[in-house]
Amino acid sequence: MASEMQCGVFHETYKSDMQVRPTTMQRARILLAVVFAFALPFILGSVEMRIVNGVVIAAIGAIGLNILTGYTGQISLGQGAFLAVGAYASGLSSVYFGFSWWLSIIFAAFVTAAFGMLIGIPSLRLKGLYLAVATLAAQQIVQWVIINWDPIDGAVDGRTTDALNIPNAYLFGNPEWRLNNNEYAFYFLALVVLIVVIIAATNLFRTHIGRAFVAIRDQDIAAQVMGVSLFRYKLLAFALSSFIVGLAGGLLAQYSTAISFERFTIEVSIEYLAMIIIGGLGTISGSIYGAIFIVLLPELLRLLGRAITGTDTDSIRAFNSLLPFLQQGVFGLAIVLALIFEPEGIQKLWRNIKDYFRLFPFRY
Repeated sequence: MASEMQCGVFHETYKSDMQVRPTTMQRARILLAVVFAFALPFILGSVEMRIVNGVVIAAIGAIGLNILTGYTGQISLGQGAFLAVGAYASGLSSVYFGFSWWLSIIFAAFVTAAFGMLIGIPSLRLKGLYLAVATLAAQQIVQWVIINWDPIDGAVDGRTTDALNIPNAYLFGNPEWRLNNNEYAFYFLALVVLIVVIIAATNLFRTHIGRAFVAIRDQDIAAQVMGVSLFRYKLLAFALSSFIVGLAGGLLAQYSTAISFERFTIEVSIEYLAMIIIGGLGTISGSIYGAIFIVLLPELLRLLGRAITGTDTDSIRAFNSLLPFLQQGVFGLAIVLALIFEPEGIQKLWRNIKDYFRLFPFRY
């Protein structure tokens, strides 16, 4: 008796067809990923958790950028500016208006969404590199405002600086769970926000709004002929993307004791663009993979340097002086190799691995 083999995913009801993860294996992988994420604080130390927190914040920001660039096709080089608006909106609302940490983060998200809509107005007439230059101009404008606007200045060791000091934030009002001094408390907060963002972004592209974004990306003229309002949906894409990036900026502000514009330069914008390129344009999981890769890359280089130099002080000092240039070189090489060998990013490599085991022993 010949045995039956599954050669596809088939649905017999509308309910099963509407599931985000229709197969048992997909749901099992999601469950394992969630369990692993919540188990990390019980495995890693505080130093490692600080790196993980950076990954979580970067993943939230990368998802926001991917909605705009990967799904809607609007190239942006102003991610650092959007993050800065979110961070400073959260910090300033805490300093001057006495907002609680959670209210300041929500406030930052809405302020950044409004700023994103303002920057998105030229997108009706501009596209491609021209739109990228417009967002780059926004980066320079935000930088000038932060450097020259007096209310954002702070005092460090009795001198005035461009850094903004953030009040201490406590989770559930417990002094022992200070968000900007406790990597574990902040991690659980940021992880919950990341999960909510993932669920919201995944379901967004199952709606008519998300399909309109994809139609604009694929062919905006054809989308307009079919009745898609380019101005409305481009502005909405900028607003939704900026809202999520504002959440990342607000979390970053509450996690830090002080913020300055050095954390939101054009290099940061390029890093976020590299995250979605290396991870995979137009995919939520690709944003997470890219954030993991870009954030962990400098740490891996530092570990490699320590292994090479050993305990020799002069060698360590020489390697540390070369580390920034080495990071930039490896960073650029990674982008070039990704574009050459796998333009769809890490997400496509992971999908190929899953397909291989799913179809084994057949080649196709």
